Amino acid sequence: MDARQRLKEARRVVVKVGTSTLAHETGMLNLYRIDHLLRELADLMNEGREIILVSSGAIAAGLSKLGLAKKPDSIPEKQAVAAIGQGVLMHIYEKFFAEYGKTIGQVLLTKENAVRHHQYRHSRDALLALLAMGAVPVINENDAVAVDEIKIGDNDNLSAMVATLVDADALIILSDIEGLYTANPATHPEAELIHEIPEITPEVIEMAGGAGSSLGTGGMATKLQAAQVAMSAGVNMVIASGSEEGVLRRILQGEAVGSVFPARESHLRVRKSWLAFGKRLQGDLVVDAGCVKALEGGSSLLAAGIKELDGDFEAGSTVRVLAEDNREIARGIVNYKSEDLRKLIGHRTEEFEHLVAGAAYEEVIHRDNLVLMV
Repeated sequence: MDARQRLKEARRVVVKVGTSTLAHETGMLNLYRIDHLLRELADLMNEGREIILVSSGAIAAGLSKLGLAKKPDSIPEKQAVAAIGQGVLMHIYEKFFAEYGKTIGQVLLTKENAVRHHQYRHSRDALLALLAMGAVPVINENDAVAVDEIKIGDNDNLSAMVATLVDADALIILSDIEGLYTANPATHPEAELIHEIPEITPEVIEMAGGAGSSLGTGGMATKLQAAQVAMSAGVNMVIASGSEEGVLRRILQGEAVGSVFPARESHLRVRKSWLAFGKRLQGDLVVDAGCVKALEGGSSLLAAGIKELDGDFEAGSTVRVLAEDNREIARGIVNYKSEDLRKLIGHRTEEFEHLVAGAAYEEVIHRDNLVLMV
């Protein structure tokens, strides 16, 4: 069954709506579009689907409420505007959803909720409980308290983390662009929409270009990062235009709308998904082609196959494993700190004790602590 067919059967759906969809170009909230979006979500629930809404727009709503023309520069001021805007946004969501007979529950997340395994589990349990009660979890990053160290950074990646967290069947990212194009359609009128992207290759990343609109924080690059997470976690993802009437219904009826990123077959277990997408990445290991093949065959990562190392990290950190063409192959927890690992790369296991005192592990990353991303 292809990805479009699987979308028709999606029962648990995460919808991420960007600031560009929620606000006019003036920065003021687009109430007409918000009303139509929430009515469509409510009707999809009436069909028997479960809906989780990941919403940007807190800062835009705050600017609108305060009558400010642009985002402030300082972090405390941004956090203050977000705190004001979050209340405005939730009031609007509560009002519109109530008109269509639906109950909402606000959930604010930070990266910290994902980095710590027990918080990851608690976040998951809370979201599943809300769904079991027939409510719509409305999720945003906790901008009022998050600082750079604990921020996920954008709601595209947050939505992919949430989709992984709740074992969603589909993630739909609504944006100000129809999907991924062969080039930037604003500057290349001949650019064509790519309807299906089966793999995130370096060429695909090249097409993604830079940041998005002045009101939002995410561009196409963050959406591709989200796609990589979603696909690896067994979630079909679609990028589509939030300004198109009835777009969610059309996507979930299997129509060729936007760009679809088909899920890989196997769902990750909760612990594996936490390893891959919850923990903060601390460095990169570049491995040779033989090592890539071995990893894909289910092996642990050995030092002999590592060509380069980037980053400073301690044992127990999570790192990316890259092929020599920069494709991300896997993520996992390393048994050695970077200082020791630099001495071990390219060497066979039997040489370890001569290179690093007390080298206790044969594997750099054991396969139980390794998640394939291809």
